[in-house]
Amino acid sequence: MSEAPTPIPVTAHTIVGVVVPSYRVTGQILETLQAIGPEVAHIYVVDDCCPDGTGHLVTENCSDPRVMVLFNSVNLGVGGAVMTGYRQALTDGCEVVVKIDGDGQMDPALLPSFVWPLTQGLADYTKGNRFFELEGLEAMPKVRLFGNAALSFITKLSTGYWNVFDPTNGYTAIHRDVLARLPLDKVSQRYFFESDMLFRLNILRAVVLDIPMRASYGDEKSSLRVSRVLPEFFLKHLRNMVKRIFYNYYLRDMTMVSIELPLGLALVLGGAGFGLWSWSNSVATGSMSSAGTVMLAALPVILGVQLLLAALNQDIAAVPQRPFQTRVRG
Repeated sequence: MSEAPTPIPVTAHTIVGVVVPSYRVTGQILETLQAIGPEVAHIYVVDDCCPDGTGHLVTENCSDPRVMVLFNSVNLGVGGAVMTGYRQALTDGCEVVVKIDGDGQMDPALLPSFVWPLTQGLADYTKGNRFFELEGLEAMPKVRLFGNAALSFITKLSTGYWNVFDPTNGYTAIHRDVLARLPLDKVSQRYFFESDMLFRLNILRAVVLDIPMRASYGDEKSSLRVSRVLPEFFLKHLRNMVKRIFYNYYLRDMTMVSIELPLGLALVLGGAGFGLWSWSNSVATGSMSSAGTVMLAALPVILGVQLLLAALNQDIAAVPQRPFQTRVRG
């Protein structure tokens, strides 16, 4: 994993917007907004049909002229709230859009670290990584630690970003050139949206960079239920993985992966199927399989695994390296 460059102050000519999706964060939202530094030009608080009236609280108690409160008429989920903020930021001409939560878990003082690589043309999208410093993991609730670890590998498979970790981290920043080309109406609206964003960024061949950070956990209550979202996440990751492989290795281009992957799968499945059939036949007849029969089952599996590993290695090497913003600007 690559480390972020040492941050410098955001240049004055960069128009930075911050999107703050808000749902039941009345106890933390005002303090979060107050901590956002002067390098930010626009702050979009998106009240996602909050039953506690977070948006009205901000309207009545925050005098910061940079703050605009947007109201969703129905609850769209955190992803849908972020998309609402993204659209307004594009309308207002923001060049970099940062997303932080309103619950106080993300330190606004880190914002320049997320913005700087984008303004320097080093990346198109930056995201936080709470796993960079091992000492900081002690503060992370065990259920979140387990959930992130379990989802990280399948996220790499589905998104193609083998160089990033902590896929569900919501502290992000995105460059306008990339944001304007994302199908915002198709991005997953609820908790899967961070992972879905990575998938769609890979389709654009955008460069993603991890930013080391520490997260704090207060007395806020999360509406995320791990037992409910894990099956949903697995199915959506599987769908995105199939779509990504088809788009990258069959529709837009063809490489050795295009051959190694189907051939490897065919050999593994064929060898395993033949082996199971031979084993069941031996059990039924009470006779032992010959050495030749065993080899006919084992050899395709061995060759297939080697081909799959070769395809995986090439997929890892194909992580986007040239930022999208530099390509579109020539």
